[in-house]
Amino acid sequence: MARDVTDSTPIASRDALVEWLAAGCKGSGAPLRVGTEHEKIAFYSDLLAPVPYGCDGGRCGVGRLLEGVQEATGWEPIMDREALIGLAQTEGGGAISIEPGGQFELSGAPLLDIHATAAELDAHLSALAGVAHSLGVEFLDLGASPKWSRAETPAMPKQRYKIMAAYMPKVGSRGLDMMFRTATIQANLDFVSEKDMVEKVRVGLALQPLVTALFANSPFLDGKPTGRLSERSTIWLDTDADRTGMLPFAFEEGFGFERYVDYALDVPMYFVKRGDIYHDVAGASFRDLLEGRLPQLPGERAVISDWANHLSTIFPEVRLKTYLEMRGADGGPRAHMTALPALFAGLFYDSVALDQALQLTKGWSAAARQRLREDVPTLALDATIDGRSLREIGRDILALAKAGLEQRARVNAQGEDETIYLAPLEKIISEGRTLAQERLEAFHGPWGGSVDGAFRDCVIPL
Repeated sequence: MARDVTDSTPIASRDALVEWLAAGCKGSGAPLRVGTEHEKIAFYSDLLAPVPYGCDGGRCGVGRLLEGVQEATGWEPIMDREALIGLAQTEGGGAISIEPGGQFELSGAPLLDIHATAAELDAHLSALAGVAHSLGVEFLDLGASPKWSRAETPAMPKQRYKIMAAYMPKVGSRGLDMMFRTATIQANLDFVSEKDMVEKVRVGLALQPLVTALFANSPFLDGKPTGRLSERSTIWLDTDADRTGMLPFAFEEGFGFERYVDYALDVPMYFVKRGDIYHDVAGASFRDLLEGRLPQLPGERAVISDWANHLSTIFPEVRLKTYLEMRGADGGPRAHMTALPALFAGLFYDSVALDQALQLTKGWSAAARQRLREDVPTLALDATIDGRSLREIGRDILALAKAGLEQRARVNAQGEDETIYLAPLEKIISEGRTLAQERLEAFHGPWGGSVDGAFRDCVIPL
């Protein structure tokens, strides 16, 4: 999660909220960009233990990681009171942040192609390498921390996370697991018009279970297999129903910016930020803030930053801001960090691919989509919808994405187009075996029934 927005422009009406979203339309002929976010679970390589924020007994943690990356990159500090909690790229729009349990996240800049994403990732890992090695820190390429209990997982010094952590147990049983023990890869895509946004939201929502299957990589929790291939995805099913899920209303006639605004207005708030202070208003209505009658802050009225920050606390499978966020993937190895944006650049940025993906998915009912969402954490590619397995559907979708990337014809210095980044997904579809299944085989084989093997074999090279 990147830095919170600080725009203090007053919001005059609900229409201003709609206009804020609509301002994301890039218009015909404008360059369409891709942003990539990825979270990495840090651990001390000698202790196989989680990494706290501060220093203790001569050993330093996440705060020092941030300081070291700042020294290496020159990025600007993001502070929460006295704590360094992130970095902002001086030019370009990228950011580094820390998730509640110390997951280290790059929120990549919006870039023109996946080759640029790959270069950005190389630069990020290079900047991280020196300080991480000096601290004895490495990073797991899994979608959930495999070993430590929630009580053993450190908490980062961010005011918003303290508010969220207090609220989560009131609205679901797994919200704290989501916050402190999961990691994801996310792809952010542009839209050119409201109609284009609607089509991409519908295709994106329908395909998020396929994304979860392709990127399934979180089969362990609390030191043992959970019986699921994506425990991260299962956790989201019982986090907070008000702000998560498959958004069935997005498939109804008349869906557009206004309908999403009405949905977001009815999602309970977490906080209102004024200056350096996050005021806890968890459970309150944004409509009350619009009208200046929020009980916790009498007379205070909404500004643009309140709206932008509120939207960042809504977690559906596809999230609408001034761009679209694809949120279904587990965290994974480096190749998965470029595969996800490549998949959606191919589908969304070629009109033929997008239309064919829309045709492939438009007959699925809301009930069938929801059933698929519930089945996929356990069954992955073996889950079915309308009589077809996700492995079959994935083969068709990858072919569409590949054709779209070929049509884009963005090549690197070696003359390779963006289809090279689909290779790990093509392998998964071809073999019918997810990364989670490979890790489970290792657990029952070479790892000798211990997740400690993950700290050797599931590490992101720096």
